[in-house]
Amino acid sequence: MINILKEGLVGSLKSVYSIAIIVIPLMIILQIAKDYHVLNKLSERFKGLTKLLGVSKDAILPLLVGIIFGISYGAGVIIQSSKEGDLTKKDLVLLVAFLVACHAVFEDTLLFVAVGANGYVLLGLRFLMAIIVTYLLAKRINSKDLSILHKN
Repeated sequence: MINILKEGLVGSLKSVYSIAIIVIPLMIILQIAKDYHVLNKLSERFKGLTKLLGVSKDAILPLLVGIIFGISYGAGVIIQSSKEGDLTKKDLVLLVAFLVACHAVFEDTLLFVAVGANGYVLLGLRFLMAIIVTYLLAKRINSKDLSILHKN
């Protein structure tokens, strides 16, 4: 029993450490990018995507991090951006909706390609579905719908 607890604790600490060594540098890079207005330039390049998805320009970096690195790492950036007040509740809901369908695209795609899937079809369908779901959700939700997110 003690070995099981020890193994669980060690495994958990290793997982937290693995996430921290990615998320902490991402937070530092995010802050530097904000300070040097790199995010504004990046947001301009993705203006069409933000408009299509119904998110603010401040949601681009968390969205890209989630797409590339996955939900675990993207969540760190999303939480930090949310705490800093950069993201609206609508942005948060739409980011999560998009990332549920389309996260860690490189890692997941490569895993499925290794077992015989067509990577282009898989990647294309994931992006397409994420865009469609997020677009439809953005058109449907309003601030009244998001009132359930308020803490009481």
